[in-house]
Amino acid sequence: MALRIRRISPDATPSSQLSLETLARVLSPAIVAEVIDRCAAREKRARKLPASTVLLLCVAMNLYSNDCLAHVFFRLVSRMRWLLGDPDALRVSKGALCQARYRLGARPLVELFRRVCKPLATPSTPQAFLFGLRLMALDATVMDVADTPENVRAFGKRRAPRGESAWPQIRMVAISECSTHAVVEAGVWPHDFDERSAGMRLLRGVGDLGVLLLWDRGFHSFEMVKGALARGAHLLGRLPATVKPLQTRTLADGTKLVVLRRRRPPDEEELRTGEITSVTVRMIRYTLEDPNRPGHRIEHRLITSLLDPDLAPARQIVVAYHARWEFELAVDEIKTHQRQPQKPLRSERPVGVIQEAYGLLVAHHYVVRAVMTDAARTVELPPGRLSFTNTLRIIREMVPEAQRTASADHPRLYRQLLSDVSWTPLPPRADRSNPRVVKRKMSKFRVKNPSHRAWPQPTKPFREAVVLLI
Repeated sequence: MALRIRRISPDATPSSQLSLETLARVLSPAIVAEVIDRCAAREKRARKLPASTVLLLCVAMNLYSNDCLAHVFFRLVSRMRWLLGDPDALRVSKGALCQARYRLGARPLVELFRRVCKPLATPSTPQAFLFGLRLMALDATVMDVADTPENVRAFGKRRAPRGESAWPQIRMVAISECSTHAVVEAGVWPHDFDERSAGMRLLRGVGDLGVLLLWDRGFHSFEMVKGALARGAHLLGRLPATVKPLQTRTLADGTKLVVLRRRRPPDEEELRTGEITSVTVRMIRYTLEDPNRPGHRIEHRLITSLLDPDLAPARQIVVAYHARWEFELAVDEIKTHQRQPQKPLRSERPVGVIQEAYGLLVAHHYVVRAVMTDAARTVELPPGRLSFTNTLRIIREMVPEAQRTASADHPRLYRQLLSDVSWTPLPPRADRSNPRVVKRKMSKFRVKNPSHRAWPQPTKPFREAVVLLI
């Protein structure tokens, strides 16, 4: 049976008919309305671009990151506008869209992220759990933002031996689910913000999930270990070479129980309250014998709160730690495939940058990755066996179609979307290693600086400036 065209009441406003419900069922009108009300962002008078519409636009613009804002809006309404009495009713200017974005602000996008970006894997999801614990990774990345004076003041530019970075940068620290790449906790800070302090703040998002949290040696600190354990999470991290833990005893499998101590001595208040100043963890030392792998013959030291070698064998823990690299793949999806490579975020003011960054995460998590997880479940494959770029292309084509289809047919449309996404799974991941290098040509041009913003402009038309020499 063919899909039916939706019917729109003559009294309905165009904005009330816009949603992304077909693609990500958690972004239903009810949830959008709840977020708007909770953030007190609902307008006091009727607008052509109400807050609920702008909130969805801020998510959708991160699906079509190469399109200008006006064309993103046109994509959302292009199929629906012909069902209204006045097709011109949905025409809006670029300036109106920009004003609506900044009128909405960043808080509703942050609230939407916290409301809907939850773990996607279930106990039946392949490669999602180990020892009954959900594998999640903590890491950070930097992203370029528009080079404006406001963004430079708010986020700063990174200094390097050859001068400042070309763009202001934000530092995004996040926790993602290893199997589905779903980002479930994140924060955005200036580029030079301390990663460990940011990581400590994000531990609030893992307390009740039954998590084995993986992090690199750059995040290691006594406070991080204590904070993770205090929130009920298990940890698996790499020790920096400068950390020398106190060994207590050797276990049956050769791994060791060690004590980590806080560097500074306890103060009087901590002594009075019995503040924890040491933690016992298990240390696993290993190396790699394959000469073609990074880390060959180098000693690596891992620490974990899984102390029993019978319940958590050392080799399984070492292999699990390298699932931390799934975070890097999630970053690659966001920065390279979902967005155009080497292109900064479009927002020219800090509040827009925060708004855009969280909209980017919502689009990645609950528009693309949620669809991929549902599609993988229908064919009993790990989510990693489906193509992110293929899913993104299909979703981009499906968004306009969903606006024209009757809501009663949305479940059927969604099932077809899942079928299209899972139709051509990827082959199993190859056992390979690539060099960490870049291929980028040095430019012969001078570096752009603030003096170039107000470049002298022509004083007369080109035709009038032409002087013939005879």
